[in-house]
Amino acid sequence: MDKKTKKLIIANWKMNPSSLAEANKMFLEVKKVAGRAQSVQTVICPPFVYLAPLGELISGHRIVLGAQNVFCEKAGAYTGEISPSQLAGLGVNYAILGHSERREMGESNTLIGRKIAAVLKEGLVAIFCVGERARDEAGTFLETVRLQLEESLADIPRRYFLNLVLVYEPLWAISTNVSGAHAEPPEDMLQMSIFIRKTLGSLCGKDIAVKIPILYGGNVDETNVASYLGRGGANGALVGRASLRPDTFAKIIKIANEARYD
Repeated sequence: MDKKTKKLIIANWKMNPSSLAEANKMFLEVKKVAGRAQSVQTVICPPFVYLAPLGELISGHRIVLGAQNVFCEKAGAYTGEISPSQLAGLGVNYAILGHSERREMGESNTLIGRKIAAVLKEGLVAIFCVGERARDEAGTFLETVRLQLEESLADIPRRYFLNLVLVYEPLWAISTNVSGAHAEPPEDMLQMSIFIRKTLGSLCGKDIAVKIPILYGGNVDETNVASYLGRGGANGALVGRASLRPDTFAKIIKIANEARYD
């Protein structure tokens, strides 16, 4: 990973906020800070209904839009689905795929892989989430992550991997998913990053794997993001709950902008 690469800070608003007026206000507050953060690429992933109006507020390239999900077909009888080409037509640059909450709804590694392929073919950046539900001393959780990577990326042409962003999302560290959740030590994130990059190397080659950003996505906030970008070796973060508070998310962007890799 090029040490000069911008940190990637992604906001996943999930099914929030409740009104367009509030979404506009949140976006504009974050935009002020993101526009000054030269070392950070900020991505806002709002609900689908806000993508078009928020797109009209974008100026410059330091803050862009992403989708929280997408379907794997271009068009057809798929009630309620959105295609990559439709997102591209709205000026969307990124799409989150394989998020733990989508996996909980039954999305398989195979379906996620089809979505990734469709997004990459459209020229968008695929934000691919992987992670285990629980840790075990035997290390079988590594097999879970390995299978997620291999089964979803097996049919992706090598040339598309450079438009891929990986997010390590340990479910046991996310309070909305698991009771008794606790923050993962940054050093553990570093080890997972090494494991993920090694697995990617077997799929696309080491020369490409070292260029793929690997982000942390487990309960990130302004109190711990610096440690994950530093000792954790993360190239950025996927931020959930903390991204709904513009002042907090702005602090995360500022911290990332000042962060230096150890």
